Amino acid sequence: MFLHTCSACAKRQLIFPSQITAVAAGDHGPVATFTCWCGAEQSAPLNLVPRESDDPAERRDVELVA
Repeated sequence: MFLHTCSACAKRQLIFPSQITAVAAGDHGPVATFTCWCGAEQSAPLNLVPRESDDPAERRDVELVA
C-alpha cells in the first residue's frame, strides 16, 4: 500500500493493491493506474523501493506505510 493525494477529491489516502487496475512502464519506472476511494481513476509512479547506493547522501527517503 502507499499514500496518494487524489487529483479529483484532493484527499490524501492509502491505496491498497486491490485498487490497482494496471501497471505500465513509464519514463522513470513503473506507473500504477488505480481507482481512488472517491471513484476517480488515478495514476502514480511506483517509486516505493529506495534505490541502492553506497553513498548515503544519494539515498532517497520514501514514505512507506507498513
